[in-house]
Amino acid sequence: MRVLPAINATLNAITGVLLITAYILIKQKRIALHRWFMIAACITALTFLACYVLNHYLRHGIVTRFTATGPIRPIYFTILISHTILAITIVPLVIITLRNGLKMRVMQHRRIAKWTFPLWMYVSVTGVLVYFFLYQWYPSS
Repeated sequence: MRVLPAINATLNAITGVLLITAYILIKQKRIALHRWFMIAACITALTFLACYVLNHYLRHGIVTRFTATGPIRPIYFTILISHTILAITIVPLVIITLRNGLKMRVMQHRRIAKWTFPLWMYVSVTGVLVYFFLYQWYPSS
């Protein structure tokens, strides 16, 4: 399933667009639409997670190596490591933020969302960047 990495990058990009749209909607006080876009972002992120796990299962845990050399190598690994750590960290934050929002616990929701949103955006954007580094800009032979 060589197409799964591209699907994963697309799902990350869609999640990012949904997050930005939801952010704009809440700034406009359009709470109901904001809620739907955030639910859509969660569904897209869960779909990504399923495809990510499926990709690693089908590849029997074999990972794609980043083979580029020179100054780009530490840049890539800085992005990859920060992406990986924050991708793990963001899961409970998203769950708590979503739960508080759905239960209309507005103060708690706002307090954690101010951290969840930028971290989730970072994970979405860097997920796409990791794909481009590995499969488009510096593909291994």
